[in-house]
Amino acid sequence: MASKVLNKVMGIIGLNDEDFDEYEDEVMEEKAIARENSYDYDEKLNDKNSSNSNNKVVNIHTASSVKVVIVKPKDYDEATQICDDLKNRKIVVVNVTDLEPKTAQRLLDFMGGASYVLNGELLEIDKGVYLLSPSNVDISRDLKNDLASKSIFNWSK
Repeated sequence: MASKVLNKVMGIIGLNDEDFDEYEDEVMEEKAIARENSYDYDEKLNDKNSSNSNNKVVNIHTASSVKVVIVKPKDYDEATQICDDLKNRKIVVVNVTDLEPKTAQRLLDFMGGASYVLNGELLEIDKGVYLLSPSNVDISRDLKNDLASKSIFNWSK
């Protein structure tokens, strides 16, 4: 008798057993579809991982992709191109000997700021010749110590 009363109350609220069973079936079907999709994904992922773990592939282009750009700017407008090369992880050698001293100083300030922001280094190689190196390039200690005494900007990492 209690079950009849419960069924009537559930029928009034709209939770008939028949409707409830259909809802459960829909949820179960959705879960089954989701499981199938995740199984396919997991299976593909495991296949890729197992094939990669068997092959000892090393990318040889990572170390050899460093490029050196030598620039002798004619005016301050070339500063953005120099810094774009640095941003693209290229080593840049800049010769400012033909520039007016004020223009050369502005250019060095700009390059020094860009070098600092990109975690690179700006070193003076010779009077009026500077080396900009990106963060992925390590300069040997011997060269760094020789140039440190001459360097205008000496940022240590």
